[in-house]
Amino acid sequence: MAAGHHHRSIVWQIAEDYSHCEFLIRLPGYCPMPAFRDVVDVPLVVRRLHKQRKEVRKELGIGEDTKLVILNFGGQPAGWKLKEEYLPPGWLCLVCGASDTEELPPNFIKLAKDAYTPDLIAASDCMLGKIGYGTVSEALAFKLPFVFVRRDYFNEEPFLRNMLEYYQSGVEMIRRDLLTGHWKPYLERAISLKPCYEGGTNGGEVAAHILQETASGKNYASDKFSGARRLRDAIVLGYQLQRAPGRDLCIPDWFANAESELGLPNKSPTLPVEERGAHMESYMEHFDVLHGDVQGLSDTMSFLKSLAELNSVYDSGMAEKRQMRERKAAAGLFNWEEDIFVTRAPGRLDVMGGIADYSGSLVLQLPIREACHVALQRNHPTKHRLWKHAQARQNAKGEGSKPVLQIVSYGSELSNRAPTFDMDLSDFMDGEGPMSYKKARKYFAQDPAQKWAAYIAGTILVLMKELGVRFEDSISLLVSSTVPEGKGVSSSASVEVASMSAIAAAHGLSISPRDLALLCQKVENHIVGAPCGVMDQMTSACGEADKLLAMVCQPAEVIGLVDIPGHIRFWGIDSGIRHSVGGADYGSVRIGAFMGRKMIKSRASELLSNSSSLANGISHDDLEDDGIELLETESSLYYLCNLPPHRYEAMYAKQLPETITGEAFMEQYSDHNDTVTVIDPKRVYGVRASARHPIYENFRVKAFKALLTSATSEDQLTSLGELLYQCHYSYSACGLGSDGTDRLVQLVQDMQHSKLPKSEDGTLYGAKITGGGSGGTVCVMGRNSLGSSHQIIEIQQRYKGATGFLPYVFDGSSPGAGRFGYLKIRRRLSSLKPKEQ
Repeated sequence: MAAGHHHRSIVWQIAEDYSHCEFLIRLPGYCPMPAFRDVVDVPLVVRRLHKQRKEVRKELGIGEDTKLVILNFGGQPAGWKLKEEYLPPGWLCLVCGASDTEELPPNFIKLAKDAYTPDLIAASDCMLGKIGYGTVSEALAFKLPFVFVRRDYFNEEPFLRNMLEYYQSGVEMIRRDLLTGHWKPYLERAISLKPCYEGGTNGGEVAAHILQETASGKNYASDKFSGARRLRDAIVLGYQLQRAPGRDLCIPDWFANAESELGLPNKSPTLPVEERGAHMESYMEHFDVLHGDVQGLSDTMSFLKSLAELNSVYDSGMAEKRQMRERKAAAGLFNWEEDIFVTRAPGRLDVMGGIADYSGSLVLQLPIREACHVALQRNHPTKHRLWKHAQARQNAKGEGSKPVLQIVSYGSELSNRAPTFDMDLSDFMDGEGPMSYKKARKYFAQDPAQKWAAYIAGTILVLMKELGVRFEDSISLLVSSTVPEGKGVSSSASVEVASMSAIAAAHGLSISPRDLALLCQKVENHIVGAPCGVMDQMTSACGEADKLLAMVCQPAEVIGLVDIPGHIRFWGIDSGIRHSVGGADYGSVRIGAFMGRKMIKSRASELLSNSSSLANGISHDDLEDDGIELLETESSLYYLCNLPPHRYEAMYAKQLPETITGEAFMEQYSDHNDTVTVIDPKRVYGVRASARHPIYENFRVKAFKALLTSATSEDQLTSLGELLYQCHYSYSACGLGSDGTDRLVQLVQDMQHSKLPKSEDGTLYGAKITGGGSGGTVCVMGRNSLGSSHQIIEIQQRYKGATGFLPYVFDGSSPGAGRFGYLKIRRRLSSLKPKEQ
């Protein structure tokens, strides 16, 4: 993606080359490589030692009782200066890759350029560096604890990190602590580890033997791959390429499809009454519910059960088999003697409206069954359980206990990001007041592995700036979401809404669901930097189960809830192509729409000022017929969707250019008047299609809403489906389509028009791409029948047959955050182990 459209053919060439490989020699710590049919596993490839530990230390003049860390980054960050106080007293540091002109403190030792690194690694007590196959292999082979910092845009990292932790050899350091010198807690933790790798280290010799045997024709002759398998290879590589600097598409979810691959059935989050007993017992025996109701939601019961189980995780310590790192961090997050607040916010399926929300359209949105849960606890800073590196940071400042925010986010292993985030809440202050949104965006962007925290911590800054809230207590926050990321179903909005709801509940803030949604939109627009409209947050906050939220986005006026007729059902089918509203395509289409609005306003003003003369074939009489009053309204048009389609076609369609460069637009119109996007002077923007889409989409949504309440008939269903199809192709005209979503829509059409008998009256009537487009999920409408469900499954299987990807199906609905409210719970001391009471 970074290379640009004209260089993507290289990807296909790589895929073609790989498809001819006979076999794969696979090393420990591998990431999934489904392109290869025949696999041979070999041990670690490790360079041999030339000298023993004592000999190396003697040559360096370092005694055995001196703690020694080797700094192995393959080059240091630009402008970074090492300081003596970075190391604990009595420690020394060997520095690899330091420049000849760099001056180091007395406790740092510069190594020669030709120094043999394996000998120096084996002579050290621990290593500090970035993850790479060679460093991880040698750390394991020499039983050396490895303090590592995450590596941006490196898809292999999660698997190498897991291997380190499995053999008790890894400690993750936050990048901020690396650069500011808070090394002590990480180094002390590292030397307390007991690395336990006992596997082979002769992978080089084994691989050489295999290659020699193959060269002589003795082994591994296999058939070439089929075309379908080659296509899957290309898809895998394409997902890897999505990780590029500057893009928000940094989560390689192609290896995280276990649930879909196993074909697990979708279930409604609300259990039947007869099945609730066991689930309720599992959390009722651990918690007293002081406020709120779980409302029979099985996912909420499961979340409370997982909270109760954190106690046993914390107690098990390192003796247990490898636990997920995030759950270990969460286990030490809460004080079980204090109240915990729990909130829930669902994702949403965009039924109609989509990207027209930022132009003021009517939208129809369905809250889905998948949701985000947040557990939050506030404590006085003196009673807060701080992580060791956070405690070290406060000790270094010498200011005593200060309010701290600590966040644990489940799902990090699936998305290659840090599972934890922490900061001093005073970092949000700039002098006497809260920092600007611009500074906050820069603050969270400094470490890509922790950029996700902006969605959660950003809610605190917005409350500080917009409502004047001051946070004097520390906050512990656990986030657990089943809303898949990057699939266009508002995973980010659900996190924002659930987080702000929890913060508001814990601090006694009374915020209406509508106002809360608008505040959460500020988080996404101004702190995260994604130029989304407000429908995502509004649906997550204000939605109702099994109803469509009807909202006019001017800016966020809920006009009611629309009942879904009993004979109609909606599904979402994931295309497997990652979607992001922070992506370049969505932003450029939004800019094009605002450019079109500016041109329409300018044209209307021009017609008014020249109403007595002929202007582009429109006479004074024509203007009188159309109405001077209409032109006056259109000259001050605030929302593009307030322009009816017939007025657009009659007065403005031919005046708008197909495209325009940013530079040409700014020369003529100065600005597009959108506060959340910036025009690139060198970029070419589509104007006519981008402006036309919201104008017609607003009309389509109104028609869709009216049809839902009309009499049940075949015409009703086919008309609703046709509106969905029209919306889909309008997205494509804007440049927001994708091969995957187009394929799914075509499969729905094939199913709809199939001449085969439709069992049990099941049929599908329409489908469209959703949300910000460019991939993500397709919304499908059909009869609410078993036959239709079978057709959805058949489409799922056909898509897998064509692409190698089994799509996730969204089916079901659940209440929004406003309807759920919040739970206030307290752990029953009788459920804790005796030593913890």
